[in-house]
Amino acid sequence: MNGEGGATYTHGHHESVLRSHQRRTAEDSAAYLLPHLKSGLSVLDVGCGPGTITADLAARVAPGPVTAVDQSADVIDVARAEVERRGLSNVSFATADVHRLDFADDAFDVVHAHQVLQHVADPVGALREMKRVCAPGGVVAARDADYAGFIWFPEVPALNLWRDLYERAARANGGEPDAGRRLLSWARQAGFADVTPTGSVWCYATPATREWWGGMWADRILHSRVARDLLNLGLATAAQLEEISAAWRQWATAADGWIAIPHGEILCRE
Repeated sequence: MNGEGGATYTHGHHESVLRSHQRRTAEDSAAYLLPHLKSGLSVLDVGCGPGTITADLAARVAPGPVTAVDQSADVIDVARAEVERRGLSNVSFATADVHRLDFADDAFDVVHAHQVLQHVADPVGALREMKRVCAPGGVVAARDADYAGFIWFPEVPALNLWRDLYERAARANGGEPDAGRRLLSWARQAGFADVTPTGSVWCYATPATREWWGGMWADRILHSRVARDLLNLGLATAAQLEEISAAWRQWATAADGWIAIPHGEILCRE
């Protein structure tokens, strides 16, 4: 995940974070883009993380080349292992800053970023860079969550505290956690004239998905970079983080537990 250029990737790459990201697929995270993919297209996947979406995209455009970039060399190693596990030979990797992509103009047919623009210092500038490296006739695609729009049941008071603290930490790190609603605006500011804005939702309400999501955040709020930032910035106490962790586990075990996570999406045509 690219957070350079003056912003910090708030989540970091703790095991609890990778546990979340490794669950993602092109179908649940880039469905709006999939109809525009075909064999032979070249793709730049910005902020590839552990590579599960990257591998899905690569399988769809093979033998077209896919270039996957991230700011973290360690997480690129995880992505490389995922691609090798699937037996894909059309993916290459590099470390990169989305504000300053080290690629020629018009280099790719598709430029994709999932959950990236919420973490960067200059999302409009990042989209301009993505536009620059996208070939005429190609598409720039981005999808980001919108934390203020999260909805859950039952109401567990400490989860409201979780959202407030996360948003404060993300903004302290130079990001915008409510990016989903801003993607269209950012794309227009970046100079795109042809933008298709859409939205989609992740919903977790089965015992298995509640256990995964709630357990993941119960760990993340104690052990990931966001926990360290909250403590170091004086935004939260260790006791509050323990309370939030317990609240996520309480929510996960509720028989009627439900959460919806909204996302904004943009398809920008060059």
